[in-house]
Amino acid sequence: MSQTEIPAIAPEEIIPFMNVDPTDFSSFTRADQIRFLESEGYLVLPSILGSDLIAKLKAELADIEMTPKSYSDYQTTSVEQPQWHSKTTAELIGYPPMIDFLNELMGSDIVFTRGFFQRTHPGSPGISMHTDGQPHGSNLFGYEGSCPRLLRVLYYLDDLTPERAPFRLIPRSHLSFHMDASPYIRYRHHPSEITLVPPAGTAVLIPALLFHGSHPNTDPQPRELIQFGYRPAWAGPVQPVDEWPPEQLATAPPIAQPFLQSLNTSGKAWEQPHKPPHMLTESAGIDPARWGDARYPTTP
Repeated sequence: MSQTEIPAIAPEEIIPFMNVDPTDFSSFTRADQIRFLESEGYLVLPSILGSDLIAKLKAELADIEMTPKSYSDYQTTSVEQPQWHSKTTAELIGYPPMIDFLNELMGSDIVFTRGFFQRTHPGSPGISMHTDGQPHGSNLFGYEGSCPRLLRVLYYLDDLTPERAPFRLIPRSHLSFHMDASPYIRYRHHPSEITLVPPAGTAVLIPALLFHGSHPNTDPQPRELIQFGYRPAWAGPVQPVDEWPPEQLATAPPIAQPFLQSLNTSGKAWEQPHKPPHMLTESAGIDPARWGDARYPTTP
């Protein structure tokens, strides 16, 4: 496909508006980042990948086998998970700048659940508004999507512009109890959606139950991203999922290994005493002061 030719996109695939998010994420404290992710349903971490690391990731993934999505030949995803094709991508699983944040968000016992690599070519229609989590499973995500706490980390390897398949989402949609928030529903677009147009090297984080998608790619260049899944170890799937093949685990770099524990790890405990011994009297992970709100004391 020529880099200068942009295949026609069907008119019904064009989202008729774009509300670009003006938030200055570079000014956020750690408490701001956690508050924003938990309450709004997304977080942007600017410039988390340097240009040299981006170039290395792109070079190692350049020859990975890709397959088109059912709705367009121009939207492609890798046949194998990219961490098993690229050593640098595998090392990214334990990338310290991201793990430092995830440790504060989730605690230190974290399970890596999956990776994929996406290349969105010129002419690709947008991705419909959807969630990545379904509490009863689905043919798209299996039972990985049933994990009660599941986070997606999207590393953008190219600049997003209004023309180059920018990311879109519906803020706070992960919090709704309404029937319209069923994770088995899809939307073409929504009047309250916003669009993110960050530069290459940005990471976008969303909980799996947030409604999100993308605009079409009307730019002459493709757009590439690596997406990872993480969850706290207690938040296992409702049904067993396939484990990592031992031959793949054997090739994992040391920095990734702590996160490549059993995909069926959970905190499941059916028997629940009303007064268990050694109950805790404090916990930072559920403290409302974790958002930096001075209204809430951090000690008794």
